[in-house]
Amino acid sequence: MSFGVFAAVLAAALVHAGWNVLVKGAADKLAMTISVAIGAGLVAAMVLPFLPLPAPQSWPFVGASVLLQSVYYLLIARAYRVADMSLVYPLMRGAAPVVVALAGASLFGEVLVGGQWLAVGLISSGVVALALGAFRQQPLATTGVIAALCNAMVIAAYTLVDASGVRLSGSPIAYALLLAVLTGVVTVALALAGGARPRLNARTLGLGLVGGAATTLSYGVALWAMTRAPVAPVAALRETSIVFALILSRLVFGEKVGGRRFAAACLVMAGVAALRLF
Repeated sequence: MSFGVFAAVLAAALVHAGWNVLVKGAADKLAMTISVAIGAGLVAAMVLPFLPLPAPQSWPFVGASVLLQSVYYLLIARAYRVADMSLVYPLMRGAAPVVVALAGASLFGEVLVGGQWLAVGLISSGVVALALGAFRQQPLATTGVIAALCNAMVIAAYTLVDASGVRLSGSPIAYALLLAVLTGVVTVALALAGGARPRLNARTLGLGLVGGAATTLSYGVALWAMTRAPVAPVAALRETSIVFALILSRLVFGEKVGGRRFAAACLVMAGVAALRLF
């Protein structure tokens, strides 16, 4: 992985943690999440007409990813409604690279070497430690942990789908923008079909536009990076957002990042760093 790709993915990780702050800080987390999805779609729709559409071979991957990412948005709202960002975010983002790394060998022929297995083990240990710590808390935190771990599987699934799709698209930027447009529509449809009635107002939609631009930029950079470097290291490096999320959760929400939670997050980050080194 070149330094340019490394730096771009690292910056995207900071941006990703930032838009999650908007969701966690909102009174109506579902409304804010939906607003972010709508905002991402609007931003993408303004740019997409000026780009060639992704190659038809990538369209089935777009369809699968849209469904997965719509579920991802709804699970974010669920997890943040009942648990701290400093717990939920590391679980969601930390567990996903393990699945990506393990599946990448069979899907892309990217076989893990000894050091990368060590990295996967470190990440797994950190995620397990975070989950076990949460189960000692109140029952609502346990619900948040379950939602976060389910979302980690969804993140891993759409990462693998998009790693294949973007390589067939011929245009990583157009692929990411088309995803954003369609995901915004499907997320709203799924939420309404499930009986949700989010309270959308001008402020929520305005913040959602900012968050939507952030998530589109963040994921677009990640998809571009996957065309320049192996999938597993890119997916893992993107999860440096865990560190940014812990810092922001402490500064913005005053969440107590205790020694055990911090140590578990450090294990996850050590694994992420090891994937970069090896």
